[in-house]
Amino acid sequence: MRSGTVYTETVIYSAPDAFARDVPYQTAIISLEGGGAGTRRLTARILGDRVRIGDPVIEVEPGEDPATASPLTAGVPLFRKA
Repeated sequence: MRSGTVYTETVIYSAPDAFARDVPYQTAIISLEGGGAGTRRLTARILGDRVRIGDPVIEVEPGEDPATASPLTAGVPLFRKA
């Protein structure tokens, strides 16, 4: 399970049709722990409580949250506040 820190975040209020039922939802760029010499970052969807810049987050395991069952989230990194 990956963990990291929120580098930046945003809340989506106007989404493409495929995600319209999910609004509002939050996405964030996560600085992963153990990034080594170059910081490794990824874009992820945030589940549960809203996160802020600097908050620690952990990856959600598939099946841990009902949102992970959606075909729209297949392959999308999902994180939540640690």
